[in-house]
Amino acid sequence: MGASRLPAFLRFGHLVTGSATAAQDAVQSALAGAFERWERLESPGDADAYVRRAIANARISAWRRFGKRQVVVAEPAVLDHPDHGTRLIEQDAVWRVCAQLPPQQRATVVLRFSEDLDYDEIARMLGCRPATARSPIHRALIALRTLLAEEDR
Repeated sequence: MGASRLPAFLRFGHLVTGSATAAQDAVQSALAGAFERWERLESPGDADAYVRRAIANARISAWRRFGKRQVVVAEPAVLDHPDHGTRLIEQDAVWRVCAQLPPQQRATVVLRFSEDLDYDEIARMLGCRPATARSPIHRALIALRTLLAEEDR
């Protein structure tokens, strides 16, 4: 796993945590953990999955630890695209809605739709069955539809 994966991990971390700073911390911790277990990771794909799972688990654990005492101020994801203005407006709108999801739902939505993983891969990353991985995504999509309908009013 080379430095070329760092931007993808940071994007993933930003989508999961809602903060560029928290994403950097989560990615650093995940990469340190991967380095410690490098001999046990069989392929680069395993290392990628391990790092993404560690990032998602770190966010979920932090949420459980601090719960509602911790207020997350969502930052819009800033990605490099040719049409910056339109793209940033779209990303900001999507991020504001996704930031309202609970951490586990947000993590599974990011894995499914941003990382384009199928349910089996998500389940393997989260250490659960595919049906268990589908459940938070299903609940998140219902919540997103509700939130978007409320914003349209």
